[in-house]
Amino acid sequence: MTNRLTSWTLLFTLAALGTALAGAQAPHPQNPRNHHNPGPEHFTKRVVATALGNPWEITWGPDGFLWVTERSAFRVTRVNPANGTKRVALALEGVYQSSDQEGLLGMALHPDLLKGRGRDYVYLAYTHDIDPGDAVTRNLRIRRYTYDRASQTLTSPIDVLDGLPAHDDHGGGRLLFGPDAKLYVSRGDQGANWLANYCNPTRSQDLPTADEVTARDWSTYQGKILRINLDGSIPDDNPVLQGVRSHILSYGHRNPQGMVFNAEGRLYAAEHGPSSDDELNLIAAGQNYGWPLVAGYRDDRSYAYQNWSASSPEPCRTLQFDAITSPPPVPVTKESEWHEPFVPPLVTFFTVPAGYDIRAARAATIAPAGIDLYTSPAIPGWANSVLITGMRTGAVYRVKLSRDGTSVDGAPLEYFKLSNRFRDLAISPDGRHIYVSTDDHGVTMGDKGETVNVLADPGVILEFTFTRQ
Repeated sequence: MTNRLTSWTLLFTLAALGTALAGAQAPHPQNPRNHHNPGPEHFTKRVVATALGNPWEITWGPDGFLWVTERSAFRVTRVNPANGTKRVALALEGVYQSSDQEGLLGMALHPDLLKGRGRDYVYLAYTHDIDPGDAVTRNLRIRRYTYDRASQTLTSPIDVLDGLPAHDDHGGGRLLFGPDAKLYVSRGDQGANWLANYCNPTRSQDLPTADEVTARDWSTYQGKILRINLDGSIPDDNPVLQGVRSHILSYGHRNPQGMVFNAEGRLYAAEHGPSSDDELNLIAAGQNYGWPLVAGYRDDRSYAYQNWSASSPEPCRTLQFDAITSPPPVPVTKESEWHEPFVPPLVTFFTVPAGYDIRAARAATIAPAGIDLYTSPAIPGWANSVLITGMRTGAVYRVKLSRDGTSVDGAPLEYFKLSNRFRDLAISPDGRHIYVSTDDHGVTMGDKGETVNVLADPGVILEFTFTRQ
């Protein structure tokens, strides 16, 4: 285990060093993320709460508080948005965390919470080690708690679903309560084919057999969005894929970290690309979203699938990983050489020009995390927009949807640009206040497009209040 972590840390450090050295240069004019498209509206900024342990999920609760999961502090905390006072509802034990992709992740509040209907439930997703006394074996667990009004704490834990594969990278982990009274869970590709995990096969296209489902073997649940009953069972109306019904709603994902429903029940998800083509997707049951054969659109721009795990005759572990150029033993498949049907994204961040030189111009991604749907008339023109947090660019992006919600209306607009890693966001019921959580460490982009690793507001919740057009 020590050697594995050391390897991961070394590769991450080298990658970060390369980015930092590139960041000392002037921003490359060909990089799309350096072509800012700021929105015209004006907002004030206020720090609501500080000293949070990587606030990961933030959602507006029925009690008028912000409910927050602290990924690395393993706490569920309620924050008063008026004065920033904090009250810990749960200090969770048994969480395993060795990297920035693990810990206490998603949270979903039951719609009947605090409505006097006997369903004061809060659902959590977190990583744990299934056998702490042996070598580390990570899993993701979905657990239900009951909120006790008297003590203002989460009690009576019940495991809903366990044994979901987890790893030290690309964990997804978003948890969402659907309008159909189902739980939706995003699972990343576990960092396969990338950095220290470059020899691990990507399983985003793999689907379970009937025997695996019967045996509760969820090992293929990588690079998927899951739909589960509230008791953890498989819904009877889930899609049948290759003759098998499982928890899988959609597949072919890399690392979906944001999910939200609109009023018509359409599900939107934000997903990390490799060095380009972060995606906003409209999720449909049973559909394939292309990863790892396609990143963004099937356009052969910048990306081709370098399958390190299939290296031959030299085995993968004898090769030095390079995110841009692979050696001859590694098979490469161009996007246009894969002919299976897949669902293209609604919009990307960003599709690069033909001939784009990633090594010179640098990665063209925002690293999307949390998303939310803005429906209020409070800010003119914003209704029916998806808001997406960008960790790598320190901004929030607004994507205006078409009236029917099936396409995008115009180019994304950028807001709240700061030297922060914006992780998630929540919107007040009156629509005038947008709350954004920040990571407490990591790299992002400065005002001049340079890479910075000293964050402006680490581990906080910020409030942005609309003032005028």
